[in-house]
Amino acid sequence: MARAKNGSGPIRVAIVGLGRAGWGMHCGELDRRADKFQIVAACDIEPSRCQRMAERYPHCTTYGDITHLLQDESVELVSIATRSPDHVPHALAALKAGKYVFVEKPIAVTLQGAMKLKAAAAKYPGRLFVRHNRRFETEFVHIREVIDSGVLGKIFQVKLRRNSYSRRDDWQTLKGCGGGQLLNWGPHIIDHALRLLDSPVSSVWSNLGLVAALGDAEDHLKIILTGRSGRVVDLEISGGAALGGPEWTVYGSKGALTCSGNTVTARYIDPAMKFKTRRSSPGTPGMDGAFHQVGPDETPVWIEKTYPAAAPVSTDSIWDALYATIRQGRKFPITIEQAVEVMKIVSQVKKGTPFDTLPKYRGC
Repeated sequence: MARAKNGSGPIRVAIVGLGRAGWGMHCGELDRRADKFQIVAACDIEPSRCQRMAERYPHCTTYGDITHLLQDESVELVSIATRSPDHVPHALAALKAGKYVFVEKPIAVTLQGAMKLKAAAAKYPGRLFVRHNRRFETEFVHIREVIDSGVLGKIFQVKLRRNSYSRRDDWQTLKGCGGGQLLNWGPHIIDHALRLLDSPVSSVWSNLGLVAALGDAEDHLKIILTGRSGRVVDLEISGGAALGGPEWTVYGSKGALTCSGNTVTARYIDPAMKFKTRRSSPGTPGMDGAFHQVGPDETPVWIEKTYPAAAPVSTDSIWDALYATIRQGRKFPITIEQAVEVMKIVSQVKKGTPFDTLPKYRGC
């Protein structure tokens, strides 16, 4: 292998937190990239999880405390997959120890915490990376390509939905642990919304509720963002919706699309059609009471099709982007500023609601 810009060989990774994210996602994603990443260390406060990690990766050193892990000189990159309230202190400690840091969403549980990470990113440039992996979701990438193609015309409204019904009872339903859908699915979908808004936010409307979860954090939320351009993004995340709907709906001046699962349904005016320049008339309509329309020669010819979304990426492609940044000096596609913008929306939406409670740091 040719010597890379910032070192050579696979990036030596330590995973901190061996739960749903660290064990359930990060390990498998890294296994599929053994030429780019090597898991050399891991940390969890549960000894049984460390034992399971050591059995799966015999050459991986396990620790029960992040302080000891950060003294391990073999570790280049620390992947923070601990509980949400721990993300900021763990990321700051890893940066101070001279490591590259990859922090799970949410990057923080408060805007103040996010601002601390932003300040640290400035202090340790090129070291902190945000795992907004849904930026690489096939459907998101595909839909952005359709929007950019112009086939739907001027986009005026986008709807995003992630709905289900779940009587969930784990720590992610508790305010004191940084739980709730706003910090669970929220960072992903709010990030999508901000990217699709395609202009600075001019107004925010929101509503939070608790429907089916057994904790005290919100499990249903509705946010409507309006951009300075006038485009509206309507997003909904629910653990209390017994019926779902399309995850994506895009309305444009020349067509629309929906996407459920991986299936896209699109209806748009044939791009080959050329309409005449016309104006509405203030005259009296006909006696039959029908509203007047343009002549049959200008009746839109619609193209309708259903097909699978396609894009050369998936959510775990974020690791490839991270490798390209650390080893090859390429620009990472997600900035700390964008992650902070997500947390600004989270903070604004929570403010003044019963769910606006600062989480406990420990003992949740």
